[in-house]
Amino acid sequence: MGKLLIFSAPSGAGKTTIVHHLLTKFPELEFSISATTRERRGDEVHAKDYYFITIKEFLHRIAKKQFVEFEEVYTGTFYGTLRQEIERIWAKGKTVIFDIDVEGGLHLKRKYQDQALAIFVQPPSLEVLKERLTGRGTDSVEKLQERFEKAEKELNYAPKFDVILKNYDLETACKEAEQLVGDFLKA
Repeated sequence: MGKLLIFSAPSGAGKTTIVHHLLTKFPELEFSISATTRERRGDEVHAKDYYFITIKEFLHRIAKKQFVEFEEVYTGTFYGTLRQEIERIWAKGKTVIFDIDVEGGLHLKRKYQDQALAIFVQPPSLEVLKERLTGRGTDSVEKLQERFEKAEKELNYAPKFDVILKNYDLETACKEAEQLVGDFLKA
């Protein structure tokens, strides 16, 4: 059995940027590609950024118990981790790194316990988070409101994680993440 690194945070907290940074620093890590029913954004690539599948296929895979965890994150939009994805990475002798929503992250931590390090990336404030999400320019006003409401709830989950990584300054957060990951990989 291999190890898992779980990075969770509300949308816009910087977890994706931190995970991408860590992937350049630690060759023994490999990114877990989540499955989702949402539409592609910008230049996202199937089987690199996500496995983009239909709702029908997603539900079929749930019925066949192919997901380690899944969630309807927003109404009609599912995300999940396929068991075969974790097994694929472990078969290469690598550690799986996740960029995953808060509830999915906690579910993985409960399932894998000591094999996993669950890190909550905390933004400076809800206001800064709102500025970041609005600044992306990728979401409608309705979708932004949905993200803000979800973020407010997710911030309350921080104490349930092994570590809270404060992302008040990205460079500092990346250095702290490197230290956490290095220590976990050596343990």
